[in-house]
Amino acid sequence: MRLATGVILAFALSTAAVPASAARLSAADRAARVTITRDDWGIAHVRGHSDADAVFGAIYAQAEDDFPRIEANLLTALGRSAEAEGEGALPADLRQRLWIDPAQLQRDYRRSPAWLRTLMDAWADGLNHYLATHPDVHPKVLTRFEPWMMLSFTEGSIGGDIERAELGPLGAFYGVPARPALASAAPPDLEPRGSNGIAIAPRLTRDGHALLLINPHTSFFFRSELGMESDEGLHAYGASTWGQFFLYQGFNEHLGWMHTSSGVDSVDEFAETIVRRGGRIFYRYGRQLRPVTTVPITLRVRGPDGRLATRTFTTYRTHHGPIVRADGDRWIAMALMNRPIEALEQSWLRTKATSFAEYMRVAALRANSSNDTIYADADGHVAYLHPQFVPVRDNRFDYRGTVDGSDPATDWRGLTPLARLPQVRDPRGGWLYNSNDAPWRAAGADSPAAADFPRYMDQAGFSARTDHATTLLGAARDLDIEGLRRIAFDSWMPFFAAEVPKLRAAWSALSDRDPRRARLAGPVALLAQGWDYRWSAESRPTALANYWGEELWSRALAARPPHGNMWEAMAALPHEDRIAALDRAVARMEREWGSWRVAWGEVNRFQRNDAAIVQTFDDSKPSIAVPFVSSRWGSLASFGAHAWPGTRRWYGTNGNSFVAIVEFGPRVRAVAVTAGGESGHPGDPHFNDEAARYASGNLRPVYFYDGDLEGHVERRYHPGETGEVSCAPGACRAGALR
Repeated sequence: MRLATGVILAFALSTAAVPASAARLSAADRAARVTITRDDWGIAHVRGHSDADAVFGAIYAQAEDDFPRIEANLLTALGRSAEAEGEGALPADLRQRLWIDPAQLQRDYRRSPAWLRTLMDAWADGLNHYLATHPDVHPKVLTRFEPWMMLSFTEGSIGGDIERAELGPLGAFYGVPARPALASAAPPDLEPRGSNGIAIAPRLTRDGHALLLINPHTSFFFRSELGMESDEGLHAYGASTWGQFFLYQGFNEHLGWMHTSSGVDSVDEFAETIVRRGGRIFYRYGRQLRPVTTVPITLRVRGPDGRLATRTFTTYRTHHGPIVRADGDRWIAMALMNRPIEALEQSWLRTKATSFAEYMRVAALRANSSNDTIYADADGHVAYLHPQFVPVRDNRFDYRGTVDGSDPATDWRGLTPLARLPQVRDPRGGWLYNSNDAPWRAAGADSPAAADFPRYMDQAGFSARTDHATTLLGAARDLDIEGLRRIAFDSWMPFFAAEVPKLRAAWSALSDRDPRRARLAGPVALLAQGWDYRWSAESRPTALANYWGEELWSRALAARPPHGNMWEAMAALPHEDRIAALDRAVARMEREWGSWRVAWGEVNRFQRNDAAIVQTFDDSKPSIAVPFVSSRWGSLASFGAHAWPGTRRWYGTNGNSFVAIVEFGPRVRAVAVTAGGESGHPGDPHFNDEAARYASGNLRPVYFYDGDLEGHVERRYHPGETGEVSCAPGACRAGALR
């Protein structure tokens, strides 16, 4: 399905209408049109007369909660981190600027639709109004925000496509010094990133209403939770990445969307054959020699003395994309999606869609390159959608690796029509899920068939979470919000259910002369005799299994073939590796804890000490036990933790971050929890007030409607006003200041 531009434009104008001739409001006038209501969890509910008002208020509220994260994200997106962090950030800045050109973004802003420019104007005005009314806040670099900057940051996922270019080889190619290694650096973070999305059709629910699980696995404190509402039809709630004005994962009165990182191939590397003639550089393309384009990029970098200096790099590109590294004599160009206007349009317009048909009209912009979508709505529809930006390629070639750029047959051939992408709508089984794996098991028997699609539609394969989700959902009946919550926090770890019997067999096969047979008898018995392969804070087998699993993961990572699936690699490890990994795990636990019989909750902890974006952990400071585990072992609830310099406890930094469950009845009902709390200020009561709920999976009600807020309002105010209306919990009426 390919919709005409006019159809998309008509939908945009009907959902985000703004007169093209409308004058830009002053910040003070805009602020007077906006009301921010803070509930008893500190979450902002922003209301404005127009969508632009809501954008102004939402980004202002974000800045109140955590301006440093907004600035850090924008510096990353603009390729300006070295202006704050110094020389070590140059490789990442250069990588970003290979695609993100400020001059081009300014041209893109000028050619954007009027309604979108109005939203970008309001976004910049909201941030500048915050700075103007908070003179005690001192940005590191960005003292003035311009509307076009938003076009640098249209993708809300944990890592954009640009991050696929490895910094080490890129820096080596362009002579950029790599960030120096720190002697006290933590062990490599091997935790797989991703998310869970589950949609339940009415036929499987108690009350005949569709249900949606929104469960991103990102770095903690990566997104702001908020609600946005306007008189132009906007009424949505969810998680917004700091610095963005759209809700990346969330719901409105009609439908909800959950994005999970996809295994689709949408980023490719082309090996260019370089020919030098007459002082010029060419690359071979079929029988032609084409000139390599040179582009100077100037970056600013802060020196140790605090002064800014400039560094100019000559960069190279071919028609495939920028050169990101060398492989022997060949230069490697990287191709990826770079459609900032369409990406921002799609990210905003889906928040206002009112039906599946409208959601698909937005998807026809085809500016989502990296996210699978799990969808549910009030009409009872559920759907799995593949990323819409999928280049058409010759399936003879293996695009998981580098392809020969000199062969024209390897070129992209436009984008795949929506109708030819993997998709499931309203499966007969009544459920859909995705956990960053292939869509071929997304709906049980109703799933798309891999044989019907090119192999580049997925490179991820399946994980232990696949087995967990499909097992639970295949038996699901009469679900309500609580029933779906129990699935989301089910404690079974299918990886260990499959691997522990192999471990026991390997131990049984050891010779009596092998000292490990006696040494590991107790640990093997703890894992293999009577354990149900479920996590809990009190469980000693869970702690031992996680130490063992970490050793197995490292071994499989080294042994797997290029582009191989990690869970297949672990399953294929020889018995000796399982025994050796357990031996190392037991020795480590005895060294660090004095025993391999340690309760999991003593090891696995949540701690939030300060406002630093990169945390420092300390065993002597307060922390709380977290019962759930890494997603590596098939747990749907994920807590990516490991030991840090100077700690024996494992502290989590990623995994379950924002969790919400939505029921689409006549009135939307939802529950949610955020890791830690909404505020980024340690002295704020909402800095860590959700930590206990987070660790126990005790989701709180979401106040979606005005009536829901009754009795739960702490503050109500206009952005920037000094006489803010403060309320004791329950003292503010929901309609005040409207």
